[in-house]
Amino acid sequence: MRTFIAIPLPDECRQLLSEMQISLRRFGADVRWTAIPSIHLTLKFLGEIQPEVLPALGESLRLSAIVPEFTIRIEGLGAFPDLKRPRVIWCGIEGDRDSLSVLQERVEAACARLDMPKEERAFHPHLTLGRVQGKRNLQPLTDYIRIASSPGCGFTVDRYQVYKSTLTPRGAIYDMLEAVRLPKR
Repeated sequence: MRTFIAIPLPDECRQLLSEMQISLRRFGADVRWTAIPSIHLTLKFLGEIQPEVLPALGESLRLSAIVPEFTIRIEGLGAFPDLKRPRVIWCGIEGDRDSLSVLQERVEAACARLDMPKEERAFHPHLTLGRVQGKRNLQPLTDYIRIASSPGCGFTVDRYQVYKSTLTPRGAIYDMLEAVRLPKR
């Protein structure tokens, strides 16, 4: 089963992301926009795992991938690899990025104990708003992203979750398999 580990977003932040997407969509750029209910803050993409691995994964995460709850903020817009050659349009993450990075490193280590491959790329926390499909109306969109400001949305990260991802012709469907609660500060 195709799986990943991510931080879920509260409804008020999803509403802000929806408003951001509405502003970005008006340019008519050739972008495949991410469905708002599907947006999450990925800590680790696992890919295909066998269902029988899930109990050991949950146990490894609960024992070692823990930090006290912390606060982050969704804020800012950008693109990977950059605005000159955008492939992914994203919303940024601010706030306690140190705790977020420690959590991601601990998730990575918990997965490594189960012989799951380590992510080679550096962790760049972001929320994917859309994926660029072509060049149509791209310049006005990237010009807007350069100057746009967003009101932001802060929230307390009190858990992260393991998700199953089922690919369909209409997009991915995510089912939460396991939640790991973070201790209170």
